[in-house]
Amino acid sequence: MQINRLFDIIPFQIATYDSEVALAEKVNEKWKTYSSKNFKEIVDNLSLGLIAEGILPGNKVAIISENRPQWNFVDLALQQIGAISVPMYPTISAEDYRYIFDHASVKMAFVGSEEIFEKAKEAAAGTSIELLSFDQLEGCRYWEEISKQGISGNLADLESLKDNVKIDDMFTIIYTSGTTGRPKGVMLTHRNVIHNLLAVEDRMMVPRGKSKALSFLPLCHIYERTGSFCFMYMGVSIYYAESMEKLGDNLKEIQPQVFNTVPRLLEKVYDKIVAKGYELQGLKKSLFFWALNLGLKFEPSKSQGFWYDLQLSIANKLIFSKWREALGGNILQINSGASALQPRLARVFWGARIPVCEGYGLTETSPVVSTSICTLNEIKIGYVGRLVKEVQVKIAEDGEILVKGPNVMLGYYTQPELTQEVIIDGWFHTGDIGELSEGNYLKITDRKKEMFKTSGGKYIAPQPMENKFKESTLIEQIIIVGEGKNYPAALIVPSFDGLREYCKHKDIPYTSDHEMVGKSEIIEKYQREIETLNKYFGKWEQIKRFELLDTPWGVESGELTPTMKLKRKVIHSKFAKEIERLYI
Repeated sequence: MQINRLFDIIPFQIATYDSEVALAEKVNEKWKTYSSKNFKEIVDNLSLGLIAEGILPGNKVAIISENRPQWNFVDLALQQIGAISVPMYPTISAEDYRYIFDHASVKMAFVGSEEIFEKAKEAAAGTSIELLSFDQLEGCRYWEEISKQGISGNLADLESLKDNVKIDDMFTIIYTSGTTGRPKGVMLTHRNVIHNLLAVEDRMMVPRGKSKALSFLPLCHIYERTGSFCFMYMGVSIYYAESMEKLGDNLKEIQPQVFNTVPRLLEKVYDKIVAKGYELQGLKKSLFFWALNLGLKFEPSKSQGFWYDLQLSIANKLIFSKWREALGGNILQINSGASALQPRLARVFWGARIPVCEGYGLTETSPVVSTSICTLNEIKIGYVGRLVKEVQVKIAEDGEILVKGPNVMLGYYTQPELTQEVIIDGWFHTGDIGELSEGNYLKITDRKKEMFKTSGGKYIAPQPMENKFKESTLIEQIIIVGEGKNYPAALIVPSFDGLREYCKHKDIPYTSDHEMVGKSEIIEKYQREIETLNKYFGKWEQIKRFELLDTPWGVESGELTPTMKLKRKVIHSKFAKEIERLYI
């Protein structure tokens, strides 16, 4: 059966796998599951209910919710009638909701929790936008009301609408997370995403029809959304995590073969593991760090000799087996994307027999441009994998990555002038700097817009430097500054768990985060950390001064995008005084 529209995946899944668990969510402490046939029935009824509500082809409908099966139900139900979904991050402000509602001419919005409903209600005030909720909330229509309306609908009417939907039709507008100002509405077609899921299926090293995925990255982001379509196409059961706080418990419960993540979460996992290592005593502690150091030296496609292999095998039995158990014990593949993965993390996870595969892409490319083949022979640490089929990449004279292929967006909604700025002669200008190796292995070196020049005329690429400094167990977050100044400097948010361990080891009384970042002995320790890591960079790149901050940057406080990228302009604005002090 050929997939010509994304909603064709449901009948394909029924015909090919007839999965007992297509989707699952935790309800009242128990997993509620939906089979392939349940999935189709709910989506069809919802499509018919939306038709009864007056939703027409081309109408825009927002989805604002944490991950749950209802998200998928609405997404696919809208596709079947030719309506256009407008997914939005639950964590953004009511003002952002209002901007997107207005810009996209949204007619209806599905919301998740009470908190999201209150923000959406504020944003929709004075408009005719109808709100429906996935949770049963006072003052809001429940989504099942529409689904129940559809039971009495005419399936022939739905089939007629489905037949009118073509592969090159737009099915969604995704508003970018806005690291550079107001979000832009990326228009994607069925072809864009179908190309992607078919292009990555051979990079997935999990058994079809027999595997489980745990989903926790936001479905409103194209990375997790395309990933979910790929899982559906491969008959992989998707379980939605209850929350980030319960992620560890859900991994042990579900024992998935695969999940998608961002490097920031892998960094947190690694830091927690290392922090627990420091808590060990005597021989156990020695064994832990012996194994860790072996893992950090791992080279996937290079033999390091019999003695190293023997030691690593022992380390895997004694130490790394516990790491795998913490991830459920069945992991065959972790897909990492949205930002750069520290090479040392890739090494240690592969050494621990936890395959982590990097990919690269943007919302505008649906998203995948390149991704790793998840085998020891093919993985290339420090690269974001091989180009996927039918996608062309060329490197511009200034190092910018240009992309052409069936995955490239239609353009930015109602902003043709912005579209013309980034798609020139069919080539999408990514804004990323990179290089190609062996013809089709891609390496990202920085963001073009994030590079800056010092007063001495030297260019600084902050992202790889920040990744290197975050290798310190004492550094949680860092931003390198210095545009137009005579040297680079940094704002640093300590890893407070790592700092507590250091203080415990050195018999330094730990009072509060606020007090500790101002203590001279702590500042001196960070100075030594900076000096050690500075050695990896040229003299013009080395951090000369820094300031420690007592509060981590977050999504809700505005310094990070929902995919954990730094909002540099926001940080520069919020911490202008601290940055100014670095140059006095």
